[in-house]
Amino acid sequence: MSTSTQDNNSLPQSQPTPKAITVPVAATATADNAATPTPQVAVLIPCYNEVQTIVEVVQGFLQALPTAAIYVYDNNSTDHSSERLTSWLNSDAATSLDALTRVHLCTENRQGKGNVVRTMFREVEADCYLMVDADQTYDPHDAKLLIAGVLEQGYDMVIGDRLSSTYFTENKRPFHNTGNVLVRSLINLLFNRQRKEELITDIMTGYRAFSREFVKGCVILSKGFEIETELTVHALSHNFKLLSLPIHYQDRPQGSVSKLNTFSDGFKVLLMIFNLLRSVRPLLFFSTAAGMCLVPALLLLVPVLVNYFSTGLVPKLPSFVASCVFLLLAVLSMFTGLILDTLNVNQRKLYEMHLNDLSLLDRRKSQHAMLPAAQQASTEHVETSAKKRP
Repeated sequence: MSTSTQDNNSLPQSQPTPKAITVPVAATATADNAATPTPQVAVLIPCYNEVQTIVEVVQGFLQALPTAAIYVYDNNSTDHSSERLTSWLNSDAATSLDALTRVHLCTENRQGKGNVVRTMFREVEADCYLMVDADQTYDPHDAKLLIAGVLEQGYDMVIGDRLSSTYFTENKRPFHNTGNVLVRSLINLLFNRQRKEELITDIMTGYRAFSREFVKGCVILSKGFEIETELTVHALSHNFKLLSLPIHYQDRPQGSVSKLNTFSDGFKVLLMIFNLLRSVRPLLFFSTAAGMCLVPALLLLVPVLVNYFSTGLVPKLPSFVASCVFLLLAVLSMFTGLILDTLNVNQRKLYEMHLNDLSLLDRRKSQHAMLPAAQQASTEHVETSAKKRP
């Protein structure tokens, strides 16, 4: 078993650097040596029209993580991305990296990155998941740093932070810079409760590592590029352990075109933040709405009341009616927020119970894998017999 050391001197030292690790694919427990199974690592690569870079990305991670499994999910590419990857997998260069057994080419017909990530999380089994874009903007040599944060330090999500390193100098699209800063500010302001000392420094990065508990417990509703925002808010709202690590970033190679539309996809991300605020923090959302209704209600009602107490008359009847309407909306919004907040708390309790069940199931599987083969067969026979009993 070989161990590599990640050179991290060129990166900003704003976060503690985890130690390098070895990332084997399969368990090594045998009948004679019931050792703890070594963790399985899966590299998840969503791909849509990346014919120019997909082979280079796969080859880079095969070399950087010599024992990890690579899963490429093609999302209706029309530029023959999957054909180029398939052709390379049958070449001598791929054979030397054992690519035929380690690289898995899959498809997802529902268009959108969110749909692809949902399918990958559902279908791929591993102990640690590394998600990376197929555009060759991320350095495969940073992978071990992200994985170590999950497997060695126990974080549930390790975020590859572009904005603290080379993003603003490498990225040639100025509106993307502005959008990234805006989204980062909104997420930290609205969702990063009680963690002001742990600000999320990059929301839209496509380079992340996840624990198995996070992946198998994550419910994804977004369909497109809003997926990064949803994953971050999911982690914050359910109190998962997060870590941001600076990574190297380079712009796309010449001729490679981004699929992200600055304005339409940016609007979708902002709409996702609005909807997540309504569903994740309903008390804040509806109390804000109540306050916005209460202000015009008071502005309209106070002059009417002053006039009434001084003259005994209500000459501005329309203003009085409008103020009553706004006041009623404010009360309804406040009580709506209180009710939904109570339901949200109960939902989070159910989610924690679900995570406990997943953890218990994984521990039982791990203990079963450590048993000698004969004892595993005996245990399976006993469980099968118990299920058949009336």
